[in-house]
Amino acid sequence: MIRVAIADDHLLVRAGFRALLDSEPDIEVVAEASGGRELLAKLRAEPVDVALLDIRMPDGDGLWTTEQIALDPALADVRVVIVTTFELDEYVVRAIRAGASGFLVKDTEPVDLIRAVRVVAAGDALLSPGVTRRLLERAAGGLRDAVDPGILSPLTDREREVVALVGEGLTNEEIAARLFISPLTAKTHVSRVLQKLDARDRAQLVVIAYESGLVRPGWSA
Repeated sequence: MIRVAIADDHLLVRAGFRALLDSEPDIEVVAEASGGRELLAKLRAEPVDVALLDIRMPDGDGLWTTEQIALDPALADVRVVIVTTFELDEYVVRAIRAGASGFLVKDTEPVDLIRAVRVVAAGDALLSPGVTRRLLERAAGGLRDAVDPGILSPLTDREREVVALVGEGLTNEEIAARLFISPLTAKTHVSRVLQKLDARDRAQLVVIAYESGLVRPGWSA
């Protein structure tokens, strides 16, 4: 069972998300909060797999709350999905750098919200190719201006290629096709890169790809 917490200062939004998610046999909403501090208290009292966070909330916004979750060893297993009204909200990049595993827009299709919870709970990142490029190209100001290629020093040439393709938003299957390898080999490369760079998930690999200069705004897969 995937245990979910919802943080949003609009009761109707929380109620809608709860009704949708609770209707799935493998998902259960175990906590709700109207702000970040309230959510943190509930996360520390109730085991949660995935937390859906609005960005703009009173008493601890989504960015601050994501940072607090990432800094707390007791919450290391909580995966954060930022839910925003604006697809290109400048805070989304900062939230991903802070430890979020992805983001959704509030007008997303119900099936996509359910899929997001399952994908993130499984340890993957919720970043589609098109959304990844648009988000990071238009919100590139949220990344460090200085390129830091040294961050990739632990990687082999092949692993750098993989990071670049993850940065472009490609899935393991698409990476495999691009590099003429099997999807399992692509997945293995991604797993090794995550370990070597001490990255939490693919979402952080995307940011690293931009910060290192492997991928630049305007490039496409």
